[in-house]
Amino acid sequence: MDNSVKEVIMIGAGPSALAAAIYTTREDIDTTLYEKSAIGGLAAITDIVDNYPGFPEGVEGLTLAGHLEKQAERFGAHIEYGDATALRDEGDYKVAIIDGAEVKAKVVLIATGSDWKKIGVPGEKELYGRGVHYCATCDGAFYRDKKLVVIGGGNSGFQEALFLTRYATHIDLLVRSTVSASEILQTDMQKFVNEGKVTIHLQTTTEEIVALDGRVTAVNAIKAGEPITFDTDGVFVFVGLLPNTQFLEGSGVELDERGLIKTNAHLETNIKGVFASGDVRSGATMQIASAVGEGASAALSIREYLEDYNRENM
Repeated sequence: MDNSVKEVIMIGAGPSALAAAIYTTREDIDTTLYEKSAIGGLAAITDIVDNYPGFPEGVEGLTLAGHLEKQAERFGAHIEYGDATALRDEGDYKVAIIDGAEVKAKVVLIATGSDWKKIGVPGEKELYGRGVHYCATCDGAFYRDKKLVVIGGGNSGFQEALFLTRYATHIDLLVRSTVSASEILQTDMQKFVNEGKVTIHLQTTTEEIVALDGRVTAVNAIKAGEPITFDTDGVFVFVGLLPNTQFLEGSGVELDERGLIKTNAHLETNIKGVFASGDVRSGATMQIASAVGEGASAALSIREYLEDYNRENM
């Protein structure tokens, strides 16, 4: 067999892959992770993770991601930046296309997580980075003493709006139908509603993001059937997540109707030697703690797979 074939590659370097790498590398399984954006995934750009076990006061997402990264590297994990654009099965090994180059491996773990969903209205794409944002912790500080519009009534919308209250003078929170955020987040938000710092607009659909001289100035919407305009200095969109599985087109890896990866009880896909864990997996709970647990479980399944693989290929 080609000596350049790696033992294990992991596509993605969020909490699930980092946890899996901690387990594989502790057992001397050579492991390389490829990440196209931020080490730690969406966790790294989350302000405070309040429900991760072991942190009674909560923990900054960037801090948690950093701890996982350092722990994986301490045991010998190789973490590299690289964008996976394709995957194929060659029987004895798998081939991932990373930044245009072929990377061969006995085992692949897909832990690419999810990305922010777009609302698809005029102005959103054109004004990205010039008043339209998807990460409050990344860009919120630019809006100190400014007015903001936040779009989204779920947990992420409320969490990010709460974070943005430390900067903005006022936030208009646009909710397409009704609020679906957890009770505790709604309770936290009510304080700012009572203070007049946040106004929640139900039954409000965003129609257009308006700009003047290349910068966001307003959002046009429909509220309860009537047109309404919100003057604003910036827009933050938090309307859900989309799985990062586009690169699997043509790979043969089976996806569900939402584009999430189907696995068996051992977190193996329909292709032998290809595993999946975390938010990209069908049935995932979209929680950091469970993603980490799935990473550990996937690592144990990978170890068993490699033991059988090595016996068969001696």
